[in-house]
Amino acid sequence: MGNVYLNGRFLPLEDAKISVLDRGFTFGDGVYEVFLVYKRKIFRLKEHLERLERSLAGIYMKNPRTREGWTQILMDLVKDNPADDQSLYLQITRGVSERDHAIALAIEPTIFAMSKPLPKRNLVQGINAITCEDIRWKFCDIKAITLLPSVILRHQAIQEGATEAILYKGDTITEGAASNVFIVSHGVVKTPPKSSSILPGITRDLIVELLQEAGIPCKENNITRKELMQADEIWITSSTWEIVPVIKLDDSLVGDGQPGKLWHKAMDIYQKFKASQD
Repeated sequence: MGNVYLNGRFLPLEDAKISVLDRGFTFGDGVYEVFLVYKRKIFRLKEHLERLERSLAGIYMKNPRTREGWTQILMDLVKDNPADDQSLYLQITRGVSERDHAIALAIEPTIFAMSKPLPKRNLVQGINAITCEDIRWKFCDIKAITLLPSVILRHQAIQEGATEAILYKGDTITEGAASNVFIVSHGVVKTPPKSSSILPGITRDLIVELLQEAGIPCKENNITRKELMQADEIWITSSTWEIVPVIKLDDSLVGDGQPGKLWHKAMDIYQKFKASQD
C-alpha cells in the first residue's frame, strides 16, 4: 500500500493518526464509500459520489468537498498505487469533539481515504448462504460506518459454514449482511425495491439497468421468505463481489445446486459493460 489521505495530507499509513475523541471512534458517527478501480479508472464514480452525498445528508452533515475535490483525492490515490485494479475506501466522520451526543460540538470533519490492490476472488462456482433476521437499524439506505450488526450476521454465516447471511424482516427479504439480493423465479429476475431497509447498491442498480436494457424481465418487487426458498436462482451483488450465485441456502440446494442460466447471462452482460468503460 502506498500513501493514504488524511485531512488534506498524503502520508504513509503508519503515520496516519487521529484523536481518540474522534466521533467515528466514540460514536460511530460517520459514513463511507467503497469505489472499484479497473484498469486505473474509477468505476461508476458519479453514482458513488451521489450516494455519498445522500449518506452525508442523511446524518445531517455538510459535504466537506465538491465532487471535483473528491475526484482529485481519489485519483491521486489511484496514481500512487501501482496496481491496475484497486479498491478505494473513503470515510468521513463528524470529527473531534467532547463525548456528547450533540453534533454541533464537532467543528471539522475527519476525512480518510486509502487504496489497496483489488483482491482476486473466485466465487463464480457459487456460495452457501443462510437466512437471518434483520437486526440492523431503520436507516440502512445510509452507508454508515456503524456496521456491528452486519459484522455479527456475517460471522454467524461463517460459523455455519456459509459465506453470506440473507436477511428478512417479518416475511420480507431485505438484503445480505453486506450485499443486495436477487432471485430468479420462472424466468423473471426480482430484487427488493429501494427503501430505508436496504442500501441502494451501485452494482444492484447497474444490474437492474443492464438486464432491462437486454430485454430480460427484471422487477423491483418485495420478495417473501417463501419465494426466496423456492427460487430457481439466487444472486448476491456488491461492488467488490460483483454478481455471485448462491447455490445452497440454509440446508437446501438452490435449483440444481449450480450457478443458473440467467446468472451466467447476467454475468456476461456485466463483464461486457465493464470492458466497454475503457
